[in-house]
Amino acid sequence: MIAVNRAQDLALAIPLALVACPLVVAAALWVKTSSPGPAFFAQQRVGRNEKPFNCLKLRTMYVGTKSLPTHEVGKEAVTSAGKVLRGLKIDELPQLWNVLKGEMSLVGPRPCLPTQKELIERRRKRGVYALRPGITGLAQVEGIDMSDPEKLAARDADYLTGRTFWMDLRIIVKTVFRPDRA
Repeated sequence: MIAVNRAQDLALAIPLALVACPLVVAAALWVKTSSPGPAFFAQQRVGRNEKPFNCLKLRTMYVGTKSLPTHEVGKEAVTSAGKVLRGLKIDELPQLWNVLKGEMSLVGPRPCLPTQKELIERRRKRGVYALRPGITGLAQVEGIDMSDPEKLAARDADYLTGRTFWMDLRIIVKTVFRPDRA
């Protein structure tokens, strides 16, 4: 299943990256002109088999904001451009590069920070780290965020045991057409 999933990722990520490139460039210019600092940033996250990797994103917070899970960061830390980019999920598009490199998948459990020890332990116990983390995932389209590690790890485990091509396609469609829930 992992080889099939990787082939699916590449078959979708390559054309998506080509189509998204102009949008990412435009968004990066907006980020750069709307607040001081770089347009992109890389943040260490926990990947497949608990291997750390640098997750790429468009910067949506002011430079100097502490590296915390999103649900722990105050709304005042998010830039005006960041609010829009987050709402439309455009800030996640640079992660297509992580997919192309094999560090992430289009669909899978969202990668957490190495400091999120409770979530890491709960995912470890359920075998979730056998999967590559995803740009989007089942828990996200169902509105489950990282503020509830038990519920999130359980739903990630449900994805691990029940995933299919059709489930992944449904999650991608829900992410694209229901950005408020992903």
